[in-house]
Amino acid sequence: MRQTYRIFCLLACVPIVLASCRGSNRNGTAASDQHIPDRFPMIEVPAMLSTPEERAQYVAAHYWDKFDFTDTAAYLDKPAVTEQGMADFLNILRQYVAPSDAAASLDRLLAGASADTAMFRYLTGLLEKYLYDPNSPMRSEELYIPVLRYLVASPQLDSLAKLRPRARLEMALKNRPGDTAADFAYVDLKGCSGRMHGLRSEYTVLFFNNPGCPACRDIAGQMVASPEITQRVRDGRLTVLAVYPDEDLKAWQEHGADFPESWGYVRGRDGALSEANLYDLKAIPTLYLLDRNKKVLLKDATFEQLNGYLSAQQP
Repeated sequence: MRQTYRIFCLLACVPIVLASCRGSNRNGTAASDQHIPDRFPMIEVPAMLSTPEERAQYVAAHYWDKFDFTDTAAYLDKPAVTEQGMADFLNILRQYVAPSDAAASLDRLLAGASADTAMFRYLTGLLEKYLYDPNSPMRSEELYIPVLRYLVASPQLDSLAKLRPRARLEMALKNRPGDTAADFAYVDLKGCSGRMHGLRSEYTVLFFNNPGCPACRDIAGQMVASPEITQRVRDGRLTVLAVYPDEDLKAWQEHGADFPESWGYVRGRDGALSEANLYDLKAIPTLYLLDRNKKVLLKDATFEQLNGYLSAQQP
């Protein structure tokens, strides 16, 4: 709630908030007289920018203008200032800014951070934490791809340090929304084989899972309880393919009962998934939603995103 209020202030009433921020602190001294800041340095949005879209675009472009990237003493050990400032910045990009403008804003941030090696390492670490970590509620491949592209091209990193961002970028660019999903061969518990592209239903859910995974059981339970999913499966309009991407055959065979019989319970055939790295599976479970032509509609989706998308379609 506090984060939402801060962002609202940035986009709707920044000049008023800044006027109060320039007042005295609790000790009666001007905040600008202290070397260690107690809040992120805010910018002023020109009054002529009246629409939320214009204000958001300006804030995204100029958010870091007053931040001194070389002042490591002031900012590296102040997560309440720097990390909170980063979280607010990323929330603005996610909610209010077009992808191309967001990418340009991230480039400006990283160019500024390049002024100091320690600051660059710290801020890129925050970007990884918020945009890449599978457990982050702000995780966003759309925003992390520009970061990875910058790191791969950055003179701040040597060739060895670029190996990880280069590998992550390669995986992030696979099976993007709008792309045709990579095909793979699979086999089920009865030994029947097929290819994912051979499925003919209106929609296909790829549910990558591990045997005995508690989070996988939770997601499966939510999907079974969803009328949007269950009715489509019953009508033959949706195929749910519960895919085990690894090679522990015994464990996979023991957990077939964890999923409904109306779903496909399969594993990649002959290392089709485990060896080829066809899909970016940084965490399990992972959900993809595909259309009839196997175009990716949702990548690495939450259950809420999957269910919400199907709910919005014609019954």
